[in-house]
Amino acid sequence: MTSVWRSSGWLLLGAALILALSLGVRHGFGLFLAPMSADFGWGREVFAFAIALQNLIWGLAQPFAGALADRYGAARVVSVGGVLYAVGLLLMSFADSALSLSLSAGLLIGIGLSGTSFSVILGVVGRALPPEKRSMGMGVAAAAGSFGQFAMLPGTLGLIGWLGWSAALLALGLLVALILPLVLMLKDRPLPTVKGHDQSLVEALREAAGHSGFWLLALGFFVCGFQVVFIGVHLPSYLVDQHLEPMVGTTVLALVGLFNIFGTYIAGWLGGRMSKPRLLTALYLLRAVVITLFVWLPLSVTSAYLFGIAMGLLWLSTVPLTNGTVATLFGVRNLSMLGGIVFLFHQLGAFLGGWLGGVVYDHTGSYQLVWQLSILLSLLAAALNWPVRERPVARLQAQGGLA
Repeated sequence: MTSVWRSSGWLLLGAALILALSLGVRHGFGLFLAPMSADFGWGREVFAFAIALQNLIWGLAQPFAGALADRYGAARVVSVGGVLYAVGLLLMSFADSALSLSLSAGLLIGIGLSGTSFSVILGVVGRALPPEKRSMGMGVAAAAGSFGQFAMLPGTLGLIGWLGWSAALLALGLLVALILPLVLMLKDRPLPTVKGHDQSLVEALREAAGHSGFWLLALGFFVCGFQVVFIGVHLPSYLVDQHLEPMVGTTVLALVGLFNIFGTYIAGWLGGRMSKPRLLTALYLLRAVVITLFVWLPLSVTSAYLFGIAMGLLWLSTVPLTNGTVATLFGVRNLSMLGGIVFLFHQLGAFLGGWLGGVVYDHTGSYQLVWQLSILLSLLAAALNWPVRERPVARLQAQGGLA
């Protein structure tokens, strides 16, 4: 085991740092909702739609970014993604209308994230590690993204207070540009063609499309996206509406990031020892319980912090388990692309969760309906993941497990 980590250590570190930057900055976007909306007199739906569009574009671009990474290596894809992400932040700092905000925060940053986030980066990790270490390696890399959230949220709030929201976005753009030199640590190359066993892109898509487990994982991941983006974008404003200080919301999201480090690491570790689909079922059931208690018990600073801790343990724990299951079922030759398709469903849920939160609030003055929907969706996701079985497809079994 030690030799595996030693040989792949630099690659894992590079993957972890890229995810920490990419996701750390992205998780702080909810902090810009209030100041930008106040400056331009927008309702919450304008900003919520731009972030929802970002998640939708991210999801739609992800399978293509993943397919390019599978075929040509991840370095070029991550480099282009990093440039688009940084430019998107630059233009977002000058956005003064719903259209300019949607084009910068929505379109450009959405495409940038597709090249610098989970599906591409975890595909690199999956190709670098042997099957018995993949889930754990993915958990380590995903946990780094959580550390970025924990570290960046207070920093982002500090930048907004010190420089104002526009200059804060410029500073974040410079930070994201650091992804470009980190690409040098990703020594990722496409897997060599195995004579008689190589699978074309169309064959890989057809194989996955005919597998019920693939669609069950994708639909379950839809729920994850809905919940995390709704909470990430709207929770700070929800807590302010409940007469708590703005710093409480930032602290809650930072706690989500901090405890997600442990939750994601533990999920990756357990995924190498237990059924990953059954673990996913348990995670979604626990989310339903946590959200129910948060919404129906009296709200206080303490209960908000406890919610952040509990949700943090469950936040991105779904990622190594979902991607690890895809790798088990179909191998790693097309992992970035197939993981990207599953992630597309995550982002469709993210679009709906982020946008619906703004729509419902602007029309009812409350987020209560969306909280209730989140609970019902948790129960649905638990039921969807339960029937999935971790058995490699017949092609891999015939090849003796060859990925």
